[in-house]
Amino acid sequence: MGSVVALVVVVVVVVVLAKLIRIVPQGYEWTVEMFGKYTGTLTPGLHFLIPFVYAIGRKMNMMEQVLDVPSQDVITKDNAVVRVDGVVFYQVLDAAKAAYEVANLETAALALIMTNIRTVLGSMDLDESLSQRDAINAKLLGVVDEATHPWGVKVTRIEIKDISPPRDLVDAMARQMKAEREKRANILDAEGFRQAAILKADGEKQSAILEAEGKKEAAFREAEARERLAEAEAKATTMVSQAIAGGDVNALNYFVANNYVEALKEMAKSPNQKTLLLPMEATGILGSLAGIAELAKDSLATQQRAPADGVSGRTPPLPR
Repeated sequence: MGSVVALVVVVVVVVVLAKLIRIVPQGYEWTVEMFGKYTGTLTPGLHFLIPFVYAIGRKMNMMEQVLDVPSQDVITKDNAVVRVDGVVFYQVLDAAKAAYEVANLETAALALIMTNIRTVLGSMDLDESLSQRDAINAKLLGVVDEATHPWGVKVTRIEIKDISPPRDLVDAMARQMKAEREKRANILDAEGFRQAAILKADGEKQSAILEAEGKKEAAFREAEARERLAEAEAKATTMVSQAIAGGDVNALNYFVANNYVEALKEMAKSPNQKTLLLPMEATGILGSLAGIAELAKDSLATQQRAPADGVSGRTPPLPR
């Protein structure tokens, strides 16, 4: 009998000590209730409570937590049905409000988030909902954070994980995208052909201009050469005329022989002439050549007389 009493006393002491000494782990806060009424909050560490008077109410997790949003069907503004899911990051800032302002925090947060997802996506077209993911996240975050503020909760981030249109709509979008890409490819090809044609036309234009400039320069050079040749021939004709007027017949023979030889040279260079007949008198050619020889002799005698005249102009030496 005494051992039973001792055992009961030990159990009572253990229970009293367990209710007296409270150790709150890091990252948590516990609410304290006196006869069922909230009186305070225990922060991480060692605490002492009067047993059977004060009791622990709720053990709140104060760390940032992740809440998966289940997928749901949403109708967009243009009546397209898409399936949406997401993830929410939140943190309890006030343990008392989170414990006593809402019955079930996670269930309430999920209901609020799913409702606002339908509201936000329902006000947007399908193309906007697929391309403006950041805008959707920002709008949801603002609305949900403001709604959960009275619960002592801070929603730090909301991310839409997936927006899945129906299969037939995906196929239609794929066909539309393919058609758009083919259109852009055709436009690029047309632009390439157009640019190539422009460059080719410009090149032909520049080539024609350069060719015309070359022909112009060649014609100018040829005209200049003909002009100089005509001047030379006129000068030669003048000199021959003066020589004839002075009684020098050999100059005429030289002029005729020179033209005669040039004509023979041109006839010999003709590609269509294989055989050349010369129905001419050999004495005429010899006479012309003799005239050339007489001119050469006269020129040499003139050159020799010039130094002799210079010597004759000196004073003769005195006789011994």
